[in-house]
Amino acid sequence: MTRAIMLCAAAAAALSLAACNKNQAGNSAPAETNTAEAANTSTPGQSMPANKAQDVTGAAVGSTSAATMGAHDTGAFVSNLVQGNMYELDAAKIAEQKAKDPAVKAFAKMMTTDHTKLGAEAKPVIAKSGQTAPTDLDQRRKGFLDNLKAAGPNDFDKTYMDQQVSAHDETLTLLQGYAKDGSDAGLKALAGKAIPVVQKHDDAAKKLQAKLSGSK
Repeated sequence: MTRAIMLCAAAAAALSLAACNKNQAGNSAPAETNTAEAANTSTPGQSMPANKAQDVTGAAVGSTSAATMGAHDTGAFVSNLVQGNMYELDAAKIAEQKAKDPAVKAFAKMMTTDHTKLGAEAKPVIAKSGQTAPTDLDQRRKGFLDNLKAAGPNDFDKTYMDQQVSAHDETLTLLQGYAKDGSDAGLKALAGKAIPVVQKHDDAAKKLQAKLSGSK
């Protein structure tokens, strides 16, 4: 109950932050706006410089969504499942190029292999359910990729693994919820089949995260 309240509070804070940013965009502050835009020329579409706070807030919003709408509503489940898979593949592509730690590169390669397979397995099941799969990422996940691209060489591996832990925690919540409470039999079976794979990824991500943080 306490965790759910904290997640909802984080989601509310994120929405308030988004509204605040939107209102500020309409105010006249040329110097600050131009500085922010100049800082983000390498990552089009990013609203603010890369920072950990954005990723943490985005992860909290995603976790709340996965535990509520995604766990019960078929449309929300499909949308989050497909976008989560697309994000994993895009992030892995970046990591395979930019990661310094060989173990992180190997993890990214595993993401490419496993999530390509998961995506292929999901397509016919989604089609049979009558749902339409999204073809692009939402702004939240685009923000994750923007922050990943903006991470410096010394910060990239940690940024990637932090994102991966949050993303796989979110996906596990989504899959476990729909496997238990979903209404479409085919998608429920798909969720159940995917849980062990995503759990393996989550465990591996947390081990690498601990290693990069200097924890045992």
